Amino acid sequence: MDLKLIVEQVKQIAQEAGEFIAGEALKFQTNAIEYKDVNNVVSYVDKEAENLIVRRLKAVDPSIGFITEEGTVATGDQNGLNWIIDPLDGTANFVHGLPHYSVSLALAQGKEVLVGVVYNICSKDTFWAIKGGGAFRNQTPIKVSANDSFGQSLFATGFPYYKFEEMEKYIQILESLMQKTHGLRRFGSAALDLAYVAAGMYDGFFEYNLNSWDMAAGVLLVTEAGGKVTDFSGGENYLFGGDIIAGSAVQTELLAEIKRFW
Repeated sequence: MDLKLIVEQVKQIAQEAGEFIAGEALKFQTNAIEYKDVNNVVSYVDKEAENLIVRRLKAVDPSIGFITEEGTVATGDQNGLNWIIDPLDGTANFVHGLPHYSVSLALAQGKEVLVGVVYNICSKDTFWAIKGGGAFRNQTPIKVSANDSFGQSLFATGFPYYKFEEMEKYIQILESLMQKTHGLRRFGSAALDLAYVAAGMYDGFFEYNLNSWDMAAGVLLVTEAGGKVTDFSGGENYLFGGDIIAGSAVQTELLAEIKRFW
């Protein structure tokens, strides 16, 4: 398998889907919003973008399975070779006209991500990585932050939209980090949060209740940029486990802080 060729094809597909989404943003009406759950929104744009991506990726290699957010194609075996797709990460931002959302595409063999692409639709930046080949923003290599001071760190997170029984612990983590660091940011696209960790803009990112399509590409970006990724227990069950802590040199301290409450 030629991963260098594949990543170029995936980048092109992500950009094509991004262009479609950007075009729809100009005419999107809020009455087109659908609800997966009480505060988990989806639209025809998500579904049509996913259909476009699936068609293009099938042409790359029809033998590869799919794990997708919108379920427009049968789900592959988690232990097999799969495309892991989020056609529009940050749907709530999109439907409200907030310009911060992305396309996230990854190729994974089981839990091992081989190729990852996150396309920032609004800035038109492409973050991409190949297993063992480093991470890039467009054509420029990126690295995680060189900051090793927990107190001088800036972290990103995401707010849960279900499993609210864990909220008290989560709020305790936020309260502690607000007092001990340069602050927290919540912009609503986990894929971009992880890309920004890889590019050194954030020192770390954490969230629970995520799915594999939210993080697959971003996980590879962070690790290929020299960062570390674990689940909330410090283990490796993040891709399909739902919780993730990613970061630079301060990831270990961020993990320890989260484990105080989780």
